[in-house]
Amino acid sequence: MPPSSDAPTSQVRIGELSRRVGVSSELLRAWERRYGLLSPSRTQGGLRLYSEDDARRVVRMLEHLAAGVSAAEAARLTRRELEAAPAPAVDREPPGAPAPAATGEHLARALDQLDETAANTALDRLLSGFALETVVTETVLPYLRELGERWQQGGDAVVAQEHFATALLRGRLLGLARGWGGGYGPMALLGCFPGDQHDLGLICFGLGLRANGWRVTFLGPDTPFVAISEAARRVRPALIVLTTLTPLDRGAVEEELAAISAYAPVALAGAGVKESDPPIGGAVFLAGDPFTAAARVAAEEVRRPANEPSSAGPV
Repeated sequence: MPPSSDAPTSQVRIGELSRRVGVSSELLRAWERRYGLLSPSRTQGGLRLYSEDDARRVVRMLEHLAAGVSAAEAARLTRRELEAAPAPAVDREPPGAPAPAATGEHLARALDQLDETAANTALDRLLSGFALETVVTETVLPYLRELGERWQQGGDAVVAQEHFATALLRGRLLGLARGWGGGYGPMALLGCFPGDQHDLGLICFGLGLRANGWRVTFLGPDTPFVAISEAARRVRPALIVLTTLTPLDRGAVEEELAAISAYAPVALAGAGVKESDPPIGGAVFLAGDPFTAAARVAAEEVRRPANEPSSAGPV
């Protein structure tokens, strides 16, 4: 049911707020109920509508959580900080519109200059005004690709920029990912191939899966095959996704991938594998940007049906 005509156009329902900030609707409701973090208005029909101020509160809450603060304390700090400060101006673009070029340029310049405060401010503006998918695909990933091209050309300054940008963006994205293992949807087990340290794309993919109702168990960079197998044995995922930026040694990994696929279907992604490559160990290839790939997984159900038990692998 659409909002009533008397509702301000800047207010959105909880599903749209969830998409913008990258936090599940269930978790947003819990924060509202337990900590009074959000202050929705109501239409005459009783429909809750959330404002840009609510989005800013969630973004700040995530930052405190990423810093290791407890949820209750993070909510208290967020309320105190944002209630004491005037709300910053936010570009009023329609949901799903491309991220403003100016804000994206501000983020890129701040990351290049190793300016943590300015980079976080630019990210706050993007995340409070636009869907997470838009921010990632229109701003974050293009910047990282361009930075990678500069890094290949060498230079100490670019190496420092790459390390700084990766650390900052990874921390922010993992803050948005908090709680992605909860809920009732199918479970995905995510990890990087042994030796691969680049997990930003995998984190984005996990956020895309969470937006499509999946749960995520995230193993991170440089994951040994034995750890992947043990995690799969414990969580019984519907899908295992592994990424790599360096070309795979097929002979070294084919047997390992075949063994892992005893627990669940396996999908590969990253620059180290190509759609044109022959399948390795029965694994499928995930093409496209992380959010597109996640949507395809959810739509095509590239996984073992929930009622079909695994025919191999220890229990």
